[in-house]
Amino acid sequence: MKKLLLLFILTANFVWGQMPDISNVWLNNSKPYIGTIGNKGQELKLKISISEQNKKNDQEYFVSGYSLADASYAKFEGKITISKYKDTKKQGTVFGEYELAEENKGKHSGLFKGKFIYTFKWNKKTEKVEGQYIELIGDWKSYDGTLDFKTHLKNQ
Repeated sequence: MKKLLLLFILTANFVWGQMPDISNVWLNNSKPYIGTIGNKGQELKLKISISEQNKKNDQEYFVSGYSLADASYAKFEGKITISKYKDTKKQGTVFGEYELAEENKGKHSGLFKGKFIYTFKWNKKTEKVEGQYIELIGDWKSYDGTLDFKTHLKNQ
């Protein structure tokens, strides 16, 4: 009987346990993520202007915004998916993947794809998140397959 009760409690926690909506995190306080693209470290800016949690999968977020590298500006849409969460008393860490598809405007538009790490500190007194750090590491490939660059972005 005890095993059955324990199984019921674990199942209930799994079924009703929901990821909190952290859509605002990806917006980065309306600031762009800044980093590099390519071997020569060309500056890349990525600004997410819309972020919504998927109602059917609370580990997934739909995002849209724009990218800017040199004089190449492109709108994008995509998703950010959480795959793992680690929590300690002082710090939380969220791991996952992202895929952002730029508007197809020729040779200098393509697909961003990679992994992210989001770390933060929780202040128990104020009950607020502090010290947020988001890092996006991946690749950008042009739709025509002629360009393929490494990307590395961080929040400000």
